[in-house]
Amino acid sequence: MMKFRFRRQGADPQREKLKQELFAFNKTVEHGFPNQPSALAFDPELRIMAIGTRSGAVKIYGAPGVEFTGLHRDTTTVTQMHFLPGQGRLLTLLDDSSLHLWEILHHDGCAHLEEALSFQPPSRPGFDGASGPPSLTRVTVVLLVAAGDMAALGTEGGSVFFLDVPTLTLLEGQTLGPDEVLRSVPDDYRCGKALGPVEALEGHLRDPTKILIGYSRGLLVIWNQAAQCADHIFLGNQQLESLCWERSGSTLVSSHSDGSYAIWSADTGSSPTTQPMVATTPYEFDQPQALAVLLEEELVVLDLQTPGWPAVPAPYLAPLHSSAITCSAHVANVPAKLWARIVSAGEQQSPQPASTALSWPITGGRNLAQEPSQRGLLLTGHEDGTVRFWDASGVALRPLYKLSTAGLFQTDCEHADSLAQAAEDDWPPFRKVGCFDPYSDDPRLGVQKVVLCKYTAQMVVAGTAGQVLVLELSDVPSEQAVSVSSVDLLQDREGFTWKGHERLSPRTGPLPWPTGFQPRVLVQCLPPAAVTAVTLHAEWSLVAFGTSHGFGLFDYQRKCPVLARCTLHPNDSLAMEGPLSRVKSLKKSLRQSFRRIRKSRVSGKKRAANANSKLQEANAQLAEQACPHDVEMTPVQRRIEPRSADDSLSGVVRCLYFADTFLRDAAHHGPTMWAGTNSGSVFAYALEVPTAVAGGEKRPERAVEAVLGKEVQLMHRAPVVAIAVLDGRGRPLPEPYEASRDLAQAPDMQGGHAVLIASEEQFKVFTLPKVSAKTKFKLTAHEGCRVRKVALATFASVACEDYAETCLACLTNLGDVHVFSVPGLRPQVHYSCIRKEDISGIASCVFTRHGQGFYLISPSEFERFSLSARNITEPLCSLDISWPGDAARASYGLRESPKLSQANGTPGIVLAPRSHDGSPSPVRSMGTDTPQPPEATLSPMSIDSATSADTTLDTTGDVTVEDVTDFLGSSEESEKNLRNLAEDEARACAILIK
Repeated sequence: MMKFRFRRQGADPQREKLKQELFAFNKTVEHGFPNQPSALAFDPELRIMAIGTRSGAVKIYGAPGVEFTGLHRDTTTVTQMHFLPGQGRLLTLLDDSSLHLWEILHHDGCAHLEEALSFQPPSRPGFDGASGPPSLTRVTVVLLVAAGDMAALGTEGGSVFFLDVPTLTLLEGQTLGPDEVLRSVPDDYRCGKALGPVEALEGHLRDPTKILIGYSRGLLVIWNQAAQCADHIFLGNQQLESLCWERSGSTLVSSHSDGSYAIWSADTGSSPTTQPMVATTPYEFDQPQALAVLLEEELVVLDLQTPGWPAVPAPYLAPLHSSAITCSAHVANVPAKLWARIVSAGEQQSPQPASTALSWPITGGRNLAQEPSQRGLLLTGHEDGTVRFWDASGVALRPLYKLSTAGLFQTDCEHADSLAQAAEDDWPPFRKVGCFDPYSDDPRLGVQKVVLCKYTAQMVVAGTAGQVLVLELSDVPSEQAVSVSSVDLLQDREGFTWKGHERLSPRTGPLPWPTGFQPRVLVQCLPPAAVTAVTLHAEWSLVAFGTSHGFGLFDYQRKCPVLARCTLHPNDSLAMEGPLSRVKSLKKSLRQSFRRIRKSRVSGKKRAANANSKLQEANAQLAEQACPHDVEMTPVQRRIEPRSADDSLSGVVRCLYFADTFLRDAAHHGPTMWAGTNSGSVFAYALEVPTAVAGGEKRPERAVEAVLGKEVQLMHRAPVVAIAVLDGRGRPLPEPYEASRDLAQAPDMQGGHAVLIASEEQFKVFTLPKVSAKTKFKLTAHEGCRVRKVALATFASVACEDYAETCLACLTNLGDVHVFSVPGLRPQVHYSCIRKEDISGIASCVFTRHGQGFYLISPSEFERFSLSARNITEPLCSLDISWPGDAARASYGLRESPKLSQANGTPGIVLAPRSHDGSPSPVRSMGTDTPQPPEATLSPMSIDSATSADTTLDTTGDVTVEDVTDFLGSSEESEKNLRNLAEDEARACAILIK
């Protein structure tokens, strides 16, 4: 029977206005070290630096918080960059020999970066003064001369062209070809050999009309541009790599491919110089303060004024991937006392030498952003067993503190010792600087989950080998033993044999621990599988953890286990193999997924073939006659095939949750623990936790008891992603200690509570304690996607400071972000956030409590985005620049073009500046004055009354088999994606990013 639903025509204008005040999508800033850097430039007048990447990005940095980002139209490597000193303009050379002029412009008091002009060398024979193929037009080196108004371009064919920088046009009649240079050299030097590409160009320190040209063959020429002749020639024979003037301008230094360098005298008359002078040291003039070295994985700045040349700590651009990131978590509203303690511990880890007084030398520009009202921590777990603490309060992601868990265990190898030994034996005695070190002593040390209680400074770190560490922040170093306990999650089940890695062996006896987080208890899960879920309740002194075999509850005050529950299905053989032996299992899972897809299609065709066509026609006519114009049919829902109970890894624990709620009856509430699995099972335990005496922090030493209260099995056995309990007003429960310390509004314990269970396919609210369904939203049936990450977040209004709503934010496997009301589960907005092909980016996403989020766009960079119209973290800065009085500033026409997604999914506006010939030259530019969020699909439905509490739901960050199958898709989807990709590439458009 066809269903009808009556709906009022049109949307509620008041609700639509409120949505605009609450929700807005913006990609605001990229944290971390640029991926694949390729070029570096520095402006000594403005004290800013620029980094170019292999993907065509340009990033300019000044003081902390002063950042500008631009993106070239083509994802081509940036090979060279040159600042026009003091002007806020940057000339970039790409690998395709194109030149681009960027400008920092001000609008409404804030500065942003725009590409003004572009120049592509003519792709025709003869451009290099030869009749070779067009490939000889490749530009090898760029030199700015005449205060930046003119640029000399050295090419692969040996020619030097001159370019007018303000207009990016070639200057006719001033090209210097290799034949003109060869006329000035002796006949015996020619020998029929070509000069080779132009390897180096340097301005003359005494005469601005002269330039120094170095050819690959080794020939050096001082060329007089005004007289169009060679002033002096140096007949070098070694392959040239680079050139450098000595400060006085009387000598120059050439470096060569064989590792040698030569010193030449520039004051030897007009005859060619055949031999260099005596070697001398070409550096330490002008007393340089610092040396910046751009490496492939990090930027190192050395203090040259302090003996030993120590590294200067960077306030930003820290390599997030110094060891591969394995998990992340965000902590909002960190108390000032805890913040100061963490900062102090970090300062004691890397104390600065007393003799150094050099601070970060890149200080250009002014940060106009207001001081953040609250402090936010971003915690990243790494493959080497470390947890790094980052200041995520503002634009600059600043490193605060590093916790290492490797010292507690006996690892398979001692990588650090081998490095130290090698440093002692090798010559020259190189000293390691920087913090990038991708090697791990033991892969079992990898951190899988991190939880921090900001009120008690207690922390839980869970790892790959089933280790669960409970740590506590200490302001002084200590030497103490760590209590070790084991929890058998198999519960002596027969027929299961662990085939994975061994557990880590803890060191025995008292161990020294530095200031910072120090381990108190080590809980070892057996079998030692990777921890997939963990949660902490510091007020009850309880920690819950789960693996692919089951979950456990541990009382770390009494240092004893409370509960262990095995969740394995009899056919869960995959769970016994460990993460290092799942290649065959992955193939098996993919085959099973494809079989289910084919089965669904075949059954659908059979049902369609067997349907009574006459009955369908009659129903359609009846609907057409009886349905009024203001009646809408219920949207068609996709058929969801139930998952098999014996699917591989069905026992994986996906989420754990503590709550003080009604579970046994409606009259008495108390502590509870909830667990959700990969097979759609939910276990709810009632806990008997001794109550702490009034005014006391610790509870009595009596044992904690756990009794199974409820067990729920979802119909389609979809994996449970998150669980949260809502109070009588539909608000999430506060965090531990928030209500008892009057840090948050106490929950309503009078009305009926409800539990929100989010699976990969739907969201469902059940009443408590009966656990009866109240409301639901079938995301997979309606949208055709699956849930990957969820969180409860507070969205404050931009129009009214006192108004806020708590909503459910959801990231799907397609990279879209949806926002739903709570507890009504009514759709509010949805945005396209991450490319669906970016599986690792989707898996790494973490939401904050105030409507922001982070995800990895590369191994070394986090993209930060905001769903809130009010809570936005973005660069707001200015830069004092001075334009030369006679500089001709072109008028660039900008036009808006259709939006196009960047490689990492960043939306924006296309700016099309005009090229030197007046034609539009579409480019991408980042950092505009007004953010242009993508259109949000707004739902016309209203939501329940506003709420203000918030909480973050813990989800797993692992890449699942479903992720891979979602990425592969069907052949029809693949063809459609290829067609869409071809259409996107055909568009002459680009992106604007702030």
